[in-house]
Amino acid sequence: MATATQALQHYAESFSGLEKSAASEPSFVRKLRQDGFARFNEKGFPTIRDEDWRFTNLSAIAQTQFRLVRNGRLHLPEEPDISVYHMPDSACELIFIDGRLRVSFSVQYLPKAVRVGSLAKELTNNPGAIEPHLGRYLDIERDPFSALNTAFIEDGAYINIPKGIVLESPIHLLFISTAHDTPVVTHPRNLIVVGENSQATIIEDYVSLGRAAKALCNTATELVAGDHSITSHYMIEREDESTFNISTLRIQQGRTADVASHSVLAGGALVRNNVHPVLAGEGGECLINGLFMGRNRQHLDNYMLVEHASPHCGSRQFYNGILDGHAHGVFHGRIIVHKDAQKTDAKQTNRNLLLSDTAQIDTKPQLEIYADDVKCTHGATIGQIEENALFYLRSRGIDEASARRLLLFAFASECLDRMRTGPARAYVENLIQQKLGDIGDAARHQD
Repeated sequence: MATATQALQHYAESFSGLEKSAASEPSFVRKLRQDGFARFNEKGFPTIRDEDWRFTNLSAIAQTQFRLVRNGRLHLPEEPDISVYHMPDSACELIFIDGRLRVSFSVQYLPKAVRVGSLAKELTNNPGAIEPHLGRYLDIERDPFSALNTAFIEDGAYINIPKGIVLESPIHLLFISTAHDTPVVTHPRNLIVVGENSQATIIEDYVSLGRAAKALCNTATELVAGDHSITSHYMIEREDESTFNISTLRIQQGRTADVASHSVLAGGALVRNNVHPVLAGEGGECLINGLFMGRNRQHLDNYMLVEHASPHCGSRQFYNGILDGHAHGVFHGRIIVHKDAQKTDAKQTNRNLLLSDTAQIDTKPQLEIYADDVKCTHGATIGQIEENALFYLRSRGIDEASARRLLLFAFASECLDRMRTGPARAYVENLIQQKLGDIGDAARHQD
């Protein structure tokens, strides 16, 4: 394993190579890229001395020389079987393999006015539509991984939903990491613009094909919710347990915009899920809803930063964790109410189940209030499966494994109940049932 200094030098070499090959890109992209790398080079990787990362040791990432996957040069069959990841009833599926859009695997059933496709292609063909939004919201000053993603912008999803369009079915973005012989890194960059009075559901779904050497997926999404729009965003992380995934969702909300962020973390060796909404328009509503399920030695870190910047806005954070084996979960929920955000109504709740004596959870709800007319609450709980409930189910003839799964699913269903009924919720419910089956069986074998 390399030292952190050697790894940083390796990133510098990769960045230099990317700069040379992308010499014809728009000037604003080049500026974003250079600013991002300068900031990353200045800060380096976070350590446990950084308050926002105090519960997550990144040495396994910081000391690895990851190779940048470039230009779709992939070590995989020409047409891999990805049917198992197909989402029924979606309006559109875009398939990204190692960070690049594979058009041959993607289908679309959308109104013509809606633009959905490759960010790289849009930057080439229509940069004027991208420039007003790309990089305008992501905070590279605070977050080195966002800076690193910006430095290596190449491809990802671009979604633009014009004013007044209602999409009944979800857009499914499937990001597939493939097996490589050496450690590799991808930096998907997504830009989602939902116009005024429009409605949409977008699912980001991260999976693995085969078991790889170390792989890092460092993804960033900027979601712009126009005035009076309604948007549901789903982040599903279920990659192989040998991989690393760092994701950042930055939400910019307009006047009375209603945004729901749903996260389901079930895979990965080390996962960091950053959700950062800014309620910039008066009367906005934001729901941050999540479920993280870990086993073995998985490390699942959730960092929520909610900024109330305008008056009469409301936000709700609900995160549930289920951990067994030596899994380690983190919930750090931070609400900032700015001076002008009077009449803010914010709530933050984190509930956790530990299924073994060696599972661990660190939870840190946090409020920073600079306005004087607000209503804000926060709380956290940690517990185990109720033995009385387990005994009751077994006394009714239900075997122990099934009883455990029922109780775990009831706990997980608190998150499902906050999702709108439809294809996205049904898709997530099926994934949760599969994961809980594995966790329930593992917990039973430990007893």
